[in-house]
Amino acid sequence: MVPEAYSKAPQNAFSMGRRVVVTGMGVISPVGNNLSDFWSSLTAGKCGIGLIERFPTDDLTVKIAGEVKGFNPAEHDIDTPTVRKNDRYTLFAMAAANQAMAASGLNQDNIAPERLGVYIGSGIGGMDTFVKETTKLIQDGPRWVSPLFIPMMISNIASGNIAIRYDARGVCLPIVTACATGTHSIGEAFRAVKHGYADAIICGGSEAAVSPLSISGFANSKALSRSEDPLQASLPFDVRRQGFVIAEGAGVVVLEEYNHAVARGAKIYAEVCGYGNTCDAYHYTAPRPDGTAAAEAMRQALEEAGYRKGEKVHINAHGTGTPLNDKSETLSIKLALGEEEARKAVICSTKSMTGHMLGGAGGVELVATVMAISEGIIPPTIGLQEPDPECDLDYTPNKARKFAADVAISNSLGFGGHNGCVALRRINL
Repeated sequence: MVPEAYSKAPQNAFSMGRRVVVTGMGVISPVGNNLSDFWSSLTAGKCGIGLIERFPTDDLTVKIAGEVKGFNPAEHDIDTPTVRKNDRYTLFAMAAANQAMAASGLNQDNIAPERLGVYIGSGIGGMDTFVKETTKLIQDGPRWVSPLFIPMMISNIASGNIAIRYDARGVCLPIVTACATGTHSIGEAFRAVKHGYADAIICGGSEAAVSPLSISGFANSKALSRSEDPLQASLPFDVRRQGFVIAEGAGVVVLEEYNHAVARGAKIYAEVCGYGNTCDAYHYTAPRPDGTAAAEAMRQALEEAGYRKGEKVHINAHGTGTPLNDKSETLSIKLALGEEEARKAVICSTKSMTGHMLGGAGGVELVATVMAISEGIIPPTIGLQEPDPECDLDYTPNKARKFAADVAISNSLGFGGHNGCVALRRINL
């Protein structure tokens, strides 16, 4: 039985005053498949990008990626039948969710199933499954397409499977906003908990689109770096940058109402205190050049977080290493904070180490941002040797450093003009 203190919904289900905290985190990434390894790699400036190993690249113009290494589903409490029935992106999401839930301590004894939700999205969904089953159709005919093709491919199935695993019968909203997916999933989960629709939500993003088909599409649109040197490929804010490095992974956090977490003695990593969501309404791939819409997302998140001029700010930038993104994001930061405060902000792009995990990026980078504000250490932007004159802020080049931020934000900017920003503060009990 769920204790009465945990099972009752708040008297005012639409309260504006509910605080939201992070009580669990999990990550699968090119630099580590658990929180400890991931954070150690980031602070050490370790590059997780390398030559692609999962398939031949002889005919591809792009030969590097941020692949997840040494992923063993069994080590993340995922059994063999589940592996057979799910795409790689879903397995990443389930592994990260299992880590996050284990860390949170939430279970059927301390949260009612109708008060637990899941918001985990994917920008693309089951790319491996799509390619595999399409190949069967072309080569062998329709009768050989798997009956599991649709449930393995669709981008909501990770949320569905995680809800089944944890009997989460509350709100469930998988979000698809390209590279902003993970951030929007966490931001919308924050709002749902804040306004009383759930007491806890498992949220984030996952992607496994390192495949010849997706690489060819991105490469032919001139979005990817052509470098074959892993250390010279993902170069956010550097004048030499020529495109992003595609990567894979998942980042999941457990967001929980503050009093609910305190009542059960949960460890609290940070407080989520703001969220911004806007659209460029400009172009289907290129960012709005004046940076105004992305700046508005940052401004919304900071305002909700109670940001005041003079506070120390850390920003985990979208920072893809594409020529257009980095300079427009720099401009957006200046517009959101003002020129003077923007120059004081300590910024980084962890994509310099992980590559760009697409729909999984926002979840993984929110985990990095939580760790940065709670530990007082900012990961570096590695490879930043020749700063672009149009990218003239403090991007923490090449080496991590100590910085006690008062507020931290994580930015994600997706194809379609989707802008998302989540704001954090160190927990103040």
